[in-house]
Amino acid sequence: MTWIRTIGLEEATGRLARSYRAAVERAGRVFGIVRAMSLHPPVLDASMGLYRAIMKDGADEPGDLSLRQRELLATVVSRANDCHY
Repeated sequence: MTWIRTIGLEEATGRLARSYRAAVERAGRVFGIVRAMSLHPPVLDASMGLYRAIMKDGADEPGDLSLRQRELLATVVSRANDCHY
């Protein structure tokens, strides 16, 4: 198993602390997938921006998948890939 050094919530400062606060506001905690990018906050922010664009912002056109459908699809793909995220 691979181990990635991460920065914990209590150690985070600056940009990372802001990203962690946003994660807590959004999901109630900081998930491991977010902590895995903690050593490079610009990558974390870009990744979360991509996630929001795909999952939240893209459901504006008629015929688009709903957020519920997008989340279900993401869950099925993660399961098929044996990934708990």
